[in-house]
Amino acid sequence: MDKPRPSIGDLLREWRQRRRLSQLELASEAEISSRHLSFLETGRSQPSREMVLHLAEALDVPMRERNVLLVAAGYAPIFAQRSLDDPALAVARNAIDLILEAQKPYPAFAIDRHWLVVASNAALPELYTGVLPALLQPPINALRLSLHPQGLAPRIANFREWRAHLLAATRRRLDITGDKVLAELLREVSEYPVPAGKALPQAAPNEYAVAVPFKIVTSAGLLSFFSTTTVFGTPVDVTLSELALELFFPADAATAEIVQRLAGATHATKRTIAAA
Repeated sequence: MDKPRPSIGDLLREWRQRRRLSQLELASEAEISSRHLSFLETGRSQPSREMVLHLAEALDVPMRERNVLLVAAGYAPIFAQRSLDDPALAVARNAIDLILEAQKPYPAFAIDRHWLVVASNAALPELYTGVLPALLQPPINALRLSLHPQGLAPRIANFREWRAHLLAATRRRLDITGDKVLAELLREVSEYPVPAGKALPQAAPNEYAVAVPFKIVTSAGLLSFFSTTTVFGTPVDVTLSELALELFFPADAATAEIVQRLAGATHATKRTIAAA
């Protein structure tokens, strides 16, 4: 027998509790009476479409889940979910490609809500030497690739710190979305064994002045990067609302020099092949 779908009242209460708000606190934030909110949560009152969206905004419910709330209340979803290849997203896709290309020779990725790489500038292929081929088969999951013992993990010099950073970021995303797929992914990667030689004391809190770097050993030497995350500011499409651009920059002069040298060698090789 199919499990009954949660009512709009159940979902509103679930999101309120996830945000750790009392009925009084949410009612105050949404500028409605706590009595009315109580009636909505218990099913004694049915919210209008506008009220569903108003409470979703007050609860900072992700766009995908706002559609779920609308359907549960008996209304049609209003936020489209398109593929990045959809012509309607051509302008956004062009912007993504422009940003990724401009980031070369440093790595850059567009990542969805489940850490899947949906676009990349394919920079610095040396990072992936020795990685289990299955982890590089599309769709590539950046979290698995980073933390799997046959992925990048054995060559990440500050693995304990980087792992803690990625897991914390995933927990924050899970706390915001309540996404069950993300919850299962977090459980999976949390259980990966720590690669040999990586069970070292964690860095002191003040060791990194600005941000936790990504340090990885390559055949060309130790590379150190810091990353930035860019999101679309006013999306009205589910896909865009869940997309993040991860851009990596050199954290020291040595990394910049090595990457520039590797990129130059790659370009020289391509020119030689083209001329042959």
